[in-house]
Amino acid sequence: MFGEEAESASVLPETLSNAAGDEVASSSLEGKYVGLYFSASWCAPCRSFTPKLVKFRDDNADENFEVVFISFDESAESKSNYMKEAGMKWLTLPGFNDATGNALALKYQIQGLPTLVVLSPDGEAVTPNGRQDVIFTPKKALEKWKSAKQS
Repeated sequence: MFGEEAESASVLPETLSNAAGDEVASSSLEGKYVGLYFSASWCAPCRSFTPKLVKFRDDNADENFEVVFISFDESAESKSNYMKEAGMKWLTLPGFNDATGNALALKYQIQGLPTLVVLSPDGEAVTPNGRQDVIFTPKKALEKWKSAKQS
């Protein structure tokens, strides 16, 4: 899905990091819906939404859903502290506010933070408005994303 064999040039790099900073192959996301979470510790709306997303992800981890954090923090320390404080147990792009994150932000036309772009297991964008779904209909969001992909 996200590896080199993906037809539409790889959405994510081959290697991501987990919350502890260890390398994880992006192929571990195969078969999952993935929320690309564009956020930063300095962003007040992000700090408000992140706990909701942490709960949503934890509640749906067994439903083939995972989050990849794309940090626009100003330092590795800020990013790391933000992840720890918020209880983010998900994967992240290595580094912070870098070329890969910026390229993804351009690709998905990110207009502001926080933004949650949801991808289907084949790597196609299902919705650029995952944040609204998580806030307003968290019990139905994943079902909505799965049914959107089938139509």
